[in-house]
Amino acid sequence: MLMIRFQRIGRTNDAAFRIVVVEKARAAKTGRIVERVGSYNPHNKEMTLNEDSVKGWLAQGAQPTDSIRNLFITKGVLEGKKVNVLPKKTPIAKEVEAEETKPETSATEAVPETENPSTVEKEQKEESPAPVEVAQADEEKKPVETAP
Repeated sequence: MLMIRFQRIGRTNDAAFRIVVVEKARAAKTGRIVERVGSYNPHNKEMTLNEDSVKGWLAQGAQPTDSIRNLFITKGVLEGKKVNVLPKKTPIAKEVEAEETKPETSATEAVPETENPSTVEKEQKEESPAPVEVAQADEEKKPVETAP
């Protein structure tokens, strides 16, 4: 089976691509291409294409990769909808772990907080008037200063 795919050329961090027809089982890097049908530079979006040759290979059953298919649709060689070539997003690992470690509702959670005796005792301890009395006692010990 034949594929129409990219063959990467160019320097490091400055890629350009040839559009080639190659056997599906062969890597495009091997140099064993059937035919070169065009080129594409993603930096300046420049594309050269032999449309007659591409249409001939497509008629013979050559399958374009998704990226090449999208370029052909943009250029007008093929008709149809573009294909999403970006990978699907996966959920963040922390969110997945949080969902797995959620405790199931227990009998103590089903009871409202006002009826739970342990929370009532804690609330009574927190509302003790002792700190207010201490503050008042500190104010009484301070001498009153008069203006000169």
